[in-house]
Amino acid sequence: MSERRNLPLRKQTVKPERILALGFLIVILIGGLALTLPVCASGSRSIGLLNALFTATSAVCVTGLSLIDVGKDLSIVGQAVLLILIQVGGLGFMAFATLILSALGKKMSLKSRLLLRDSMNQTTLSGMVRLSLIFFLMAIIIETVGALLLMLRLVPLYGARGIWYSFFTAVSAFCNAGFDLFGSGNSLTHLVGESYVLMVIAGLIILGGLGFSVILECLHHRLRLRALSLHAKIVLTASAALLTFGTLATLALEWTNPETLGPLSVMSKLANSFFQSVTQRTAGFASLDQSSLTDPSKLLGIPLMFIGASSASTGGGIKTTTAAMLLMIVITVARGRERISLFGREISVETARRSIAIAVIGLMIVVANACALSIIERSRGFDMLDLLFEATSAFSTTGLSSAGTPNLSAVSQWLLMPLMYLGRVGPLTLALALASRRERGPSSKVHYPEEKIMIG
Repeated sequence: MSERRNLPLRKQTVKPERILALGFLIVILIGGLALTLPVCASGSRSIGLLNALFTATSAVCVTGLSLIDVGKDLSIVGQAVLLILIQVGGLGFMAFATLILSALGKKMSLKSRLLLRDSMNQTTLSGMVRLSLIFFLMAIIIETVGALLLMLRLVPLYGARGIWYSFFTAVSAFCNAGFDLFGSGNSLTHLVGESYVLMVIAGLIILGGLGFSVILECLHHRLRLRALSLHAKIVLTASAALLTFGTLATLALEWTNPETLGPLSVMSKLANSFFQSVTQRTAGFASLDQSSLTDPSKLLGIPLMFIGASSASTGGGIKTTTAAMLLMIVITVARGRERISLFGREISVETARRSIAIAVIGLMIVVANACALSIIERSRGFDMLDLLFEATSAFSTTGLSSAGTPNLSAVSQWLLMPLMYLGRVGPLTLALALASRRERGPSSKVHYPEEKIMIG
């Protein structure tokens, strides 16, 4: 009997969630070590271990927070390494592994297909390899078109450098990474009057944040809403609502602010308000100085960053579908209904429970890290709102900063790295990866007497 009980233990394998978490960590460490090499620095000296690891973490986690000016401090080799890390982080290392295996004519094992399915947030194993290759091709096409559109304006502005700037920015925007090479030291604030450039970048960010499966559905059904899946409907509706809310809120709160929208023309105000709303969805580019935003703008930006992009996309956050589920749970309870329904379809209880778990775990992580940052930076005069903004930006892999990440102490900077990692891997995925076991057997089917408690 004892031998039979021990038999499953011998056959235990590493969980897919744990492999995905470790995979991202390995890519970060390799990228960080590569960036420490002197050949990656613009000068003769290395950028240092902290700067290299922080930049690699931010790139693989497609965040955009940085301790260096990558346009000035990294050589062309370092910028190329950074671009590779951004692409791997945005599309997922399993997608790249699939591409390499396909190029070599190798077949993927069942275990690898399971990993690929989990990394792409899909629900079926059917056609996973083909689907991943389609997604990869879509990314290359979108990034290339985006780069060509950016060249129309960046080449006249920067000459031959504008070609490399265009490709780098297009990849960074589609992957929602937020890195740029312009060397302004403050993201895209020097392009505040370049509405065309901002709109192209915004388009790339939106496409990357929608998710490959949603883009594929829209192309297949030619944007006929009725023909789309429930997931696609929720993603498109939630994204449109959040973008509209963010744009209107920025316009209302920053219209007369002399340090942001105040000096701009009406059209530039509209363009920059829309861009601010888009970039808060985990992109990290900034045409407005984030430290000059009014406190209400920062406060409203925090939940937008926390929600982030959509599932199976290049962006982070708890995802638009999770936020939609939370809203529907509230509406269902307020209306006294027992079942959650949306667009004529019912949502399972398991989906609702996972949504609550993801939101609660994410909120706990952000609040705990914001408190830790406040304690660390207590004597340096940072505002708590700015530190909460920083923590949310890191966890949601947004990359916006109102405090200025290089201005924080080294301890705080080290603290932000695991926060970005947690945000990219996902709180629920990481919780599953670290769980020692799942309850099985007769004990998992035990039901206790039900009793009501007072709430509210």
